Amino acid sequence: MGKWSINFLLGSVLVLASASAVQAAELQIIAGGGIAGPLNEIAALFERASGHELVIRYGTTPELIKMATSGVAFDVGVVPQDVWKDAAARAQVAAGPTPDVARVGLGVAVRTGAPKPDIGTAAALKQTLLKAQSIASIPASATGTQLAGIYERLGIGDEMKAKTKAQPAPKQVVEAVANGDAELAVFVLNVLIDPRLDIVGPFPAEVQREVVYAAGVAVSSKEPEAAKAFVAYLLSPPAIAVIKAKGMNPG
Repeated sequence: MGKWSINFLLGSVLVLASASAVQAAELQIIAGGGIAGPLNEIAALFERASGHELVIRYGTTPELIKMATSGVAFDVGVVPQDVWKDAAARAQVAAGPTPDVARVGLGVAVRTGAPKPDIGTAAALKQTLLKAQSIASIPASATGTQLAGIYERLGIGDEMKAKTKAQPAPKQVVEAVANGDAELAVFVLNVLIDPRLDIVGPFPAEVQREVVYAAGVAVSSKEPEAAKAFVAYLLSPPAIAVIKAKGMNPG
């Protein structure tokens, strides 16, 4: 994200101080499941610092678009960029930038103790995917969209559709491999950090893609100042430290 300017740091302090001074609010947050790890910790830090309470609902990209456009009350969305690219969903968020909060690349993991296949090059990754008996992932997600593009580039789109065991949420991607229901977990790397899995590694650079999570304040928010304070906090040094510790990159 670049170096923090003195003005930005002062602005973040003032926003948070302002948030602490007003009456405590309950903020409704919608968020992508892939950012749950850092976001839960950041939310707890923000609650202690501001006095506000956060209620977070996680979902896949299609679920988040539906939440944003079907009248579900929310104050802040911390979602894959694909959600805000949907015109109807973007219309539910205040005009102006939706700042990037975190990003993470794709990778592969196996059950703890299982042999680690070669994914060091695009050709090796292709062969590993073709040889796998089954793959756990979430096709109906921002990660799934990125993976579909990579599979097509590798010329194995149809084969991967047949091998993929679709899961409803990131937690189940991990559990499917940990329980032996799927051979490989193919998903964003931060989700694959789990003691029941061994990470094989990230996708090779020539086919790597990132999922980027961006924040926006709902136009219908009943607590716009507290919502803006939370978005500012997501970009602050304490939040960035959590994002990095959880295997993601800030901004």
